[in-house]
Amino acid sequence: MNRRIPSLLRASQRALEMWGVIVAFVILFAVSTFNQGFDFLNPENFRALLNSNAPVGILAVGMTLVIISAGIDLSVGSMVVLAAAIGMTTMNSLVENGTSEFNAVFLGGVVIILAGIVAGTFNGVLVVFGRIAPFIATLGGLAAFRSMSLAIADAGEIRSQSATMFSALGRGGVPIPGLLNAAGKPLTLSYSTVIFFVVAIIAQWFLSRSRFGRQLVAVGANETAARYAGISVSWVRLRVYSIMGLLAGIAALVQSSRMNSVSTSQLGLGSELDAIAAVVIGGTTLRGGFGRVWGTVVGVLILGMITNILTISGVSPYWQGAVKGAVIVLAVLVQRSSRA
Repeated sequence: MNRRIPSLLRASQRALEMWGVIVAFVILFAVSTFNQGFDFLNPENFRALLNSNAPVGILAVGMTLVIISAGIDLSVGSMVVLAAAIGMTTMNSLVENGTSEFNAVFLGGVVIILAGIVAGTFNGVLVVFGRIAPFIATLGGLAAFRSMSLAIADAGEIRSQSATMFSALGRGGVPIPGLLNAAGKPLTLSYSTVIFFVVAIIAQWFLSRSRFGRQLVAVGANETAARYAGISVSWVRLRVYSIMGLLAGIAALVQSSRMNSVSTSQLGLGSELDAIAAVVIGGTTLRGGFGRVWGTVVGVLILGMITNILTISGVSPYWQGAVKGAVIVLAVLVQRSSRA
């Protein structure tokens, strides 16, 4: 009997590690339903929940890959605002110079994504070739990228010169068959939500099925062993930071098109905390070598429901960051106990 107790404990720890995020989601779903009743179960509420958290979800997918590699990126929020500021400035210049709206929006969107890739690759170069700890390198990026965006806009707001086309990306959506909104029109799934799910599916496939995914896990688990196995650790790390920049660019495109403007002092502010929280809640270990994108997706939904519950309960937005910080600490403690 005594011999069976340790094995039962290990089994329960593995179950907690694997399914704990699902249990937490179910509990929060039940609490939200109890607090809000049918208002929470309304399809329009789910649409709003997904839509509002999609940009953070896109960042969290990239953060998952970075953390699996035993790295971290504290600059993602600043990357978002810098990419958006550069891209929208380019788009406005094209419009003012007589370029057609379609071409200006298209080229502006490309510039936003390219700016994100360049910023992410710059972080990777500092980490890989500069041999600077990821925490320090990206902490510098957090300050530098935000300052650059403030300089571009003179600490103000950049408004889009596109009449309707750019904002259509942020406010449009794909009709959901069989569901109608309060006005009797087809309920739509926003483009940002669709992009979030597509990004998550692709990232999960790469992580679990591709050679790069296996190399990423190996580098995060044991860098020395990965080198002996013939894996180019530097190349893997550089690529993962570039991918983080790509996803930051996509998130910047989604957020700036939704607002049809870029507030250089507010856009992306605190996004790094939300992204890291979603990743940790989803079960990815901060030590690297283990993680799952689907868990991060659930973590994003859990964070959204926590914010929803706090808002409905009248908790000040200023305290919500403290709650998210506590959630990160609690998730790490749960991870540590499950691996003890």
